[in-house]
Amino acid sequence: MIYVSRQEHFNAAHKLYNPDWSREKNYEVFGPCANENWHGHNYDLIVTVKGYTDPETGFVIDLKKLSNLIKTEVIEKLDHKNLNLDVSFMKGKMASTEILVKEIWSILEPKIPPITSFGQLHSVKLYETPRNYVEYLGE
Repeated sequence: MIYVSRQEHFNAAHKLYNPDWSREKNYEVFGPCANENWHGHNYDLIVTVKGYTDPETGFVIDLKKLSNLIKTEVIEKLDHKNLNLDVSFMKGKMASTEILVKEIWSILEPKIPPITSFGQLHSVKLYETPRNYVEYLGE
């Protein structure tokens, strides 16, 4: 089994805020991430496909096709957007990195098999900061 990864980048704003809580409780739980005026991150997204090599190309997946898929299906919808307000697949959801990575998985997972007959989506890793990231394996 071989694991092939592609890294992409986007910038987005969000706030962590539970509308059922008071402003004080939101700040107590989320700290400055509950800022009413939002805050932003420079996200790095790593998508990993696992599989076997195609005997004709030597690829598990064509990385150019994977990059194009990530850009059109995910990056263009997230880059320079407000995750809470501008992103249709995040409407009504907490804009945490944990929720966002699961949503990205749900977008990409059904689209990987058509561009590779030798691999499948293995993981989606999303860095919110250089030291904070979430990895989702579709479980």
